[in-house]
Amino acid sequence: MYLSSEKKQELFENHGRLKSKSDTGSAESQISLFTYRINHLTEHLKTNKKDHSSRLGLLKLVGKRRRLLDYLYNRHIERYRAIIAELNLRK
Repeated sequence: MYLSSEKKQELFENHGRLKSKSDTGSAESQISLFTYRINHLTEHLKTNKKDHSSRLGLLKLVGKRRRLLDYLYNRHIERYRAIIAELNLRK
Protein backbone atom coordinates (compact mmCIF):
# COMPACT_ATOMS: atom_id res chain seq x y z
CA MET A 1 0.00 0.00 0.00
CA TYR A 2 1.31 3.41 -0.90
CA LEU A 3 0.13 5.19 2.27
CA SER A 4 0.75 3.43 5.56
CA SER A 5 -0.59 4.63 8.88
CA GLU A 6 2.94 5.62 9.90
CA LYS A 7 3.24 7.85 6.84
CA LYS A 8 -0.14 9.46 7.64
CA GLN A 9 0.96 10.16 11.21
CA GLU A 10 4.18 11.67 9.89
CA LEU A 11 2.21 13.96 7.57
CA PHE A 12 -0.07 15.05 10.41
CA GLU A 13 2.87 15.65 12.71
CA ASN A 14 4.86 17.67 10.17
CA HIS A 15 2.09 19.75 8.59
CA GLY A 16 -0.81 19.74 11.04
CA ARG A 17 -1.93 22.78 12.96
CA LEU A 18 -1.17 21.28 16.38
CA LYS A 19 1.92 19.36 15.16
CA SER A 20 0.73 16.13 16.75
CA LYS A 21 0.05 12.67 15.36
CA SER A 22 -3.59 12.80 16.40
CA ASP A 23 -4.34 16.11 14.63
CA THR A 24 -6.33 14.59 11.78
CA GLY A 25 -9.16 17.08 11.51
CA SER A 26 -7.43 20.41 10.98
CA ALA A 27 -7.52 21.90 7.52
CA GLU A 28 -3.71 21.90 7.31
CA SER A 29 -3.55 18.16 8.06
CA GLN A 30 -6.17 17.34 5.46
CA ILE A 31 -4.52 19.56 2.85
CA SER A 32 -1.17 17.86 3.40
CA LEU A 33 -2.78 14.42 3.11
CA PHE A 34 -4.60 15.42 -0.09
CA THR A 35 -1.36 16.85 -1.51
CA TYR A 36 0.46 13.59 -0.85
CA ARG A 37 -2.31 11.60 -2.53
CA ILE A 38 -2.45 14.03 -5.48
CA ASN A 39 1.30 13.68 -6.04
CA HIS A 40 1.01 9.89 -5.92
CA LEU A 41 -1.86 9.84 -8.42
CA THR A 42 -0.05 12.26 -10.71
CA GLU A 43 2.93 9.91 -10.90
CA HIS A 44 0.59 6.96 -11.49
CA LEU A 45 -1.13 8.75 -14.36
CA LYS A 46 2.16 9.59 -16.04
CA THR A 47 2.71 5.88 -16.65
CA ASN A 48 -0.96 4.83 -17.02
CA LYS A 49 -2.38 7.45 -19.35
CA LYS A 50 -5.68 5.65 -20.03
CA ASP A 51 -6.67 5.13 -16.40
CA HIS A 52 -9.71 7.41 -16.45
CA SER A 53 -11.16 6.33 -13.12
CA SER A 54 -7.96 7.38 -11.35
CA ARG A 55 -8.02 10.64 -13.28
CA LEU A 56 -11.55 11.32 -12.01
CA GLY A 57 -10.42 10.58 -8.45
CA LEU A 58 -7.50 12.96 -8.90
CA LEU A 59 -9.81 15.75 -10.04
CA LYS A 60 -12.07 15.19 -7.04
CA LEU A 61 -9.09 15.35 -4.67
CA VAL A 62 -7.88 18.58 -6.27
CA GLY A 63 -11.35 20.06 -5.79
CA LYS A 64 -11.49 19.02 -2.13
CA ARG A 65 -8.06 20.52 -1.50
CA ARG A 66 -9.08 23.73 -3.28
CA ARG A 67 -12.19 24.07 -1.10
CA LEU A 68 -10.14 23.61 2.07
CA LEU A 69 -7.61 26.18 0.85
CA ASP A 70 -10.45 28.61 0.06
CA TYR A 71 -11.80 28.09 3.58
CA LEU A 72 -8.41 28.93 5.08
CA TYR A 73 -8.01 31.90 2.76
CA ASN A 74 -11.35 33.37 3.82
CA ARG A 75 -11.10 32.63 7.56
CA HIS A 76 -7.41 32.47 8.52
CA ILE A 77 -5.16 34.12 5.95
CA GLU A 78 -1.94 33.60 7.94
CA ARG A 79 -2.59 29.84 8.22
CA TYR A 80 -3.32 29.78 4.47
CA ARG A 81 -0.02 31.49 3.65
CA ALA A 82 1.88 29.15 5.97
CA ILE A 83 0.50 25.94 4.42
CA ILE A 84 1.03 27.25 0.87
CA ALA A 85 4.67 27.99 1.64
CA GLU A 86 5.19 24.73 3.54
CA LEU A 87 3.81 22.48 0.78
CA ASN A 88 5.10 24.57 -2.15
CA LEU A 89 1.66 24.93 -3.70
CA ARG A 90 0.72 27.42 -6.35
CA LYS A 91 -1.82 30.05 -5.36
